[in-house]
Amino acid sequence: MVTIHRAYGFRFVIFSNDHSPAHVHVFGQGGEARIALEGPGGITLDWVAGISRGDVRKLMQEVQREQERLIAMWRTIHER
Repeated sequence: MVTIHRAYGFRFVIFSNDHSPAHVHVFGQGGEARIALEGPGGITLDWVAGISRGDVRKLMQEVQREQERLIAMWRTIHER
């Protein structure tokens, strides 16, 4: 598990033994979510538990801003 980004009190994590498609797990404030970084639907919220709608909206915007860097990190971790 590698924390690759932090924002709004949340940690954005990529698991080194995880599966495609590229995605991040987000942990914080008692909840977690998984956000897909690319694909036919673009950036999508795969699932969420215990995070408010307002925070999910902020997290999705943060992933949009950081998408290229997050995908590059995914590739670095998974294409060793």
